[in-house]
Amino acid sequence: MVTRKSFHEQLDELQQDVLKMGTMVEQAIFNAVKSLKTRDESLAQQVIDGDVSIDDFQVRIEDNCIRLLALQQPMASDLRVISAVLKITNDLERIADHAKDVSKVTIRISGQSLIKPLIDIPRMAEITQKMLRISLDAFVRRDPSEVEQLIDCDHEVDALYHQIFRELLSFMLEDTRTIQQATHLLFVGRHMERMADYCTNLGEAVYFMVKGERKDLNV
Repeated sequence: MVTRKSFHEQLDELQQDVLKMGTMVEQAIFNAVKSLKTRDESLAQQVIDGDVSIDDFQVRIEDNCIRLLALQQPMASDLRVISAVLKITNDLERIADHAKDVSKVTIRISGQSLIKPLIDIPRMAEITQKMLRISLDAFVRRDPSEVEQLIDCDHEVDALYHQIFRELLSFMLEDTRTIQQATHLLFVGRHMERMADYCTNLGEAVYFMVKGERKDLNV
Protein backbone atom coordinates (compact mmCIF):
# COMPACT_ATOMS: atom_id res chain seq x y z
CA MET A 1 0.00 0.00 0.00
CA VAL A 2 1.33 3.43 -0.89
CA THR A 3 2.07 5.45 2.23
CA ARG A 4 0.65 8.91 2.73
CA LYS A 5 4.13 10.39 2.42
CA SER A 6 4.66 8.59 -0.85
CA PHE A 7 1.28 9.77 -2.05
CA HIS A 8 2.19 13.41 -1.48
CA GLU A 9 5.56 12.85 -3.09
CA GLN A 10 3.71 11.62 -6.16
CA LEU A 11 1.46 14.68 -6.04
CA ASP A 12 4.60 16.82 -6.04
CA GLU A 13 5.86 14.90 -9.08
CA LEU A 14 2.55 15.56 -10.82
CA GLN A 15 2.98 19.25 -10.11
CA GLN A 16 6.46 19.23 -11.61
CA ASP A 17 5.17 17.41 -14.68
CA VAL A 18 2.45 20.05 -15.13
CA LEU A 19 5.11 22.76 -15.01
CA LYS A 20 7.25 20.91 -17.56
CA MET A 21 4.28 20.53 -19.87
CA GLY A 22 3.45 24.20 -19.38
CA THR A 23 6.99 25.15 -20.38
CA MET A 24 6.69 23.04 -23.53
CA VAL A 25 3.40 24.71 -24.42
CA GLU A 26 4.71 28.22 -23.77
CA GLN A 27 7.65 27.50 -26.08
CA ALA A 28 5.25 26.20 -28.72
CA ILE A 29 3.30 29.47 -28.60
CA PHE A 30 6.48 31.51 -28.89
CA ASN A 31 7.89 29.44 -31.76
CA ALA A 32 4.60 29.33 -33.65
CA VAL A 33 4.22 33.10 -33.74
CA LYS A 34 7.93 33.63 -34.37
CA SER A 35 7.74 31.25 -37.33
CA LEU A 36 4.89 33.31 -38.77
CA LYS A 37 6.61 36.64 -38.18
CA THR A 38 9.97 35.52 -39.60
CA ARG A 39 8.53 33.27 -42.33
CA ASP A 40 10.45 30.32 -40.87
CA GLU A 41 8.92 27.11 -42.23
CA SER A 42 11.49 24.96 -40.43
CA LEU A 43 10.52 26.42 -37.06
CA ALA A 44 6.84 26.00 -37.93
CA GLN A 45 7.40 22.33 -38.72
CA GLN A 46 9.26 21.96 -35.43
CA VAL A 47 6.15 23.14 -33.58
CA ILE A 48 3.93 20.78 -35.57
CA ASP A 49 6.22 17.80 -34.94
CA GLY A 50 6.67 18.71 -31.28
CA ASP A 51 2.93 18.55 -30.66
CA VAL A 52 3.20 14.76 -30.46
CA SER A 53 5.54 15.07 -27.47
CA ILE A 54 3.08 17.37 -25.72
CA ASP A 55 0.25 14.92 -26.38
CA ASP A 56 2.36 12.07 -24.99
CA PHE A 57 3.16 14.13 -21.90
CA GLN A 58 -0.53 14.73 -21.31
CA VAL A 59 -1.25 10.98 -21.53
CA ARG A 60 1.55 10.25 -19.07
CA ILE A 61 0.19 12.76 -16.55
CA GLU A 62 -3.35 11.45 -16.95
CA ASP A 63 -2.16 7.88 -16.39
CA ASN A 64 -0.36 8.93 -13.20
CA CYS A 65 -3.49 10.73 -11.98
CA ILE A 66 -5.64 7.66 -12.58
CA ARG A 67 -3.07 5.47 -10.84
CA LEU A 68 -3.14 7.70 -7.77
CA LEU A 69 -6.93 7.69 -7.70
CA ALA A 70 -6.95 3.90 -7.98
CA LEU A 71 -4.39 3.31 -5.24
CA GLN A 72 -5.61 5.92 -2.78
CA GLN A 73 -8.74 7.41 -1.35
CA PRO A 74 -7.70 11.05 -1.57
CA MET A 75 -9.04 13.58 0.88
CA ALA A 76 -11.14 16.36 -0.60
CA SER A 77 -8.21 18.77 -0.97
CA ASP A 78 -6.00 16.13 -2.60
CA LEU A 79 -8.82 15.07 -4.89
CA ARG A 80 -9.22 18.66 -6.04
CA VAL A 81 -5.49 18.80 -6.82
CA ILE A 82 -5.71 15.70 -8.99
CA SER A 83 -8.86 17.01 -10.67
CA ALA A 84 -7.11 20.32 -11.33
CA VAL A 85 -4.10 18.55 -12.84
CA LEU A 86 -6.38 16.65 -15.21
CA LYS A 87 -8.19 19.84 -16.22
CA ILE A 88 -5.01 21.88 -16.59
CA THR A 89 -3.20 19.32 -18.72
CA ASN A 90 -6.24 18.96 -20.97
CA ASP A 91 -6.35 22.73 -21.56
CA LEU A 92 -2.59 22.90 -22.04
CA GLU A 93 -2.91 20.27 -24.77
CA ARG A 94 -5.61 22.34 -26.47
CA ILE A 95 -3.43 25.46 -26.35
CA ALA A 96 -0.64 23.44 -27.99
CA ASP A 97 -3.08 22.37 -30.71
CA HIS A 98 -3.79 26.01 -31.48
CA ALA A 99 -0.05 26.75 -31.61
CA LYS A 100 0.26 23.90 -34.10
CA ASP A 101 -2.54 25.40 -36.19
CA VAL A 102 -0.76 28.77 -36.22
CA SER A 103 2.36 27.00 -37.50
CA LYS A 104 0.33 25.39 -40.26
CA VAL A 105 -0.65 28.87 -41.41
CA THR A 106 3.06 29.77 -41.66
CA ILE A 107 3.51 26.88 -44.07
CA ARG A 108 0.34 27.62 -46.04
CA ILE A 109 1.35 31.21 -46.79
CA SER A 110 5.04 30.48 -47.26
CA GLY A 111 6.59 32.41 -50.12
CA GLN A 112 4.07 35.23 -49.77
CA SER A 113 4.93 38.71 -48.55
CA LEU A 114 2.86 39.65 -45.53
CA ILE A 115 0.08 42.07 -46.39
CA LYS A 116 0.79 43.98 -43.17
CA PRO A 117 3.49 43.95 -40.50
CA LEU A 118 2.66 41.56 -37.67
CA ILE A 119 2.30 43.70 -34.56
CA ASP A 120 -0.94 42.73 -32.84
CA ILE A 121 -0.57 38.95 -33.23
CA PRO A 122 2.87 38.86 -31.50
CA ARG A 123 1.41 41.10 -28.79
CA MET A 124 -1.45 38.62 -28.32
CA ALA A 125 1.15 35.86 -28.01
CA GLU A 126 3.09 37.79 -25.36
CA ILE A 127 -0.03 38.33 -23.28
CA THR A 128 -1.08 34.71 -23.66
CA GLN A 129 2.34 33.49 -22.52
CA LYS A 130 2.05 35.84 -19.54
CA MET A 131 -1.39 34.40 -18.73
CA LEU A 132 0.02 30.90 -18.90
CA ARG A 133 2.80 31.78 -16.45
CA ILE A 134 0.35 33.50 -14.09
CA SER A 135 -1.87 30.41 -14.03
CA LEU A 136 0.98 27.97 -13.43
CA ASP A 137 2.56 30.20 -10.77
CA ALA A 138 -0.81 30.33 -9.00
CA PHE A 139 -1.02 26.55 -9.26
CA VAL A 140 2.38 26.09 -7.62
CA ARG A 141 1.80 28.73 -4.94
CA ARG A 142 -1.77 27.62 -4.28
CA ASP A 143 -2.66 31.31 -4.55
CA PRO A 144 -6.04 31.91 -6.18
CA SER A 145 -5.68 35.69 -5.87
CA GLU A 146 -3.10 35.67 -8.65
CA VAL A 147 -5.57 34.45 -11.25
CA GLU A 148 -7.66 37.61 -10.95
CA GLN A 149 -5.09 39.22 -13.27
CA LEU A 150 -6.24 36.94 -16.06
CA ILE A 151 -9.51 38.83 -16.51
CA ASP A 152 -7.85 42.05 -17.69
CA CYS A 153 -5.33 40.11 -19.78
CA ASP A 154 -8.11 38.23 -21.54
CA HIS A 155 -9.94 41.47 -22.25
CA GLU A 156 -6.76 42.89 -23.79
CA VAL A 157 -6.38 39.85 -26.04
CA ASP A 158 -10.03 40.11 -27.08
CA ALA A 159 -9.57 43.80 -27.95
CA LEU A 160 -6.52 43.00 -30.07
CA TYR A 161 -8.42 40.27 -31.88
CA HIS A 162 -11.27 42.66 -32.71
CA GLN A 163 -8.72 45.20 -33.94
CA ILE A 164 -7.08 42.59 -36.17
CA PHE A 165 -10.48 41.56 -37.50
CA ARG A 166 -11.36 45.14 -38.46
CA GLU A 167 -7.99 45.81 -40.09
CA LEU A 168 -7.94 42.61 -42.12
CA LEU A 169 -11.54 43.08 -43.21
CA SER A 170 -10.56 46.50 -44.52
CA PHE A 171 -7.69 44.95 -46.48
CA MET A 172 -10.04 42.40 -48.05
CA LEU A 173 -12.59 45.05 -49.03
CA GLU A 174 -9.95 47.30 -50.57
CA ASP A 175 -8.06 44.60 -52.48
CA THR A 176 -9.54 41.17 -53.23
CA ARG A 177 -6.03 39.79 -53.82
CA THR A 178 -5.46 39.94 -50.05
CA ILE A 179 -8.48 37.81 -49.19
CA GLN A 180 -6.71 34.46 -48.95
CA GLN A 181 -3.85 35.60 -46.71
CA ALA A 182 -6.08 37.90 -44.67
CA THR A 183 -8.38 34.94 -43.99
CA HIS A 184 -5.43 32.87 -42.80
CA LEU A 185 -4.30 35.69 -40.51
CA LEU A 186 -7.84 36.03 -39.16
CA PHE A 187 -7.67 32.36 -38.22
CA VAL A 188 -4.35 33.01 -36.47
CA GLY A 189 -5.97 35.80 -34.46
CA ARG A 190 -8.80 33.47 -33.56
CA HIS A 191 -6.34 30.77 -32.47
CA MET A 192 -4.58 33.29 -30.23
CA GLU A 193 -7.89 34.42 -28.74
CA ARG A 194 -8.82 30.82 -27.97
CA MET A 195 -5.43 30.20 -26.33
CA ALA A 196 -6.11 33.10 -23.98
CA ASP A 197 -9.53 31.67 -23.15
CA TYR A 198 -7.92 28.36 -22.23
CA CYS A 199 -5.51 30.23 -19.98
CA THR A 200 -8.49 31.62 -18.07
CA ASN A 201 -9.69 28.02 -17.76
CA LEU A 202 -6.36 27.17 -16.13
CA GLY A 203 -6.90 29.95 -13.62
CA GLU A 204 -10.42 28.73 -12.89
CA ALA A 205 -9.07 25.23 -12.24
CA VAL A 206 -6.53 26.65 -9.79
CA TYR A 207 -9.22 28.69 -8.04
CA PHE A 208 -11.42 25.64 -7.60
CA MET A 209 -8.48 23.54 -6.46
CA VAL A 210 -7.68 25.94 -3.62
CA LYS A 211 -11.09 27.35 -2.72
CA GLY A 212 -13.42 24.50 -3.63
CA GLU A 213 -15.53 27.12 -5.39
CA ARG A 214 -16.03 27.91 -9.06
CA LYS A 215 -15.14 31.32 -10.48
CA ASP A 216 -15.71 32.56 -14.03
CA LEU A 217 -12.63 34.43 -15.25
CA ASN A 218 -13.79 34.68 -18.86
CA VAL A 219 -16.24 37.52 -18.33
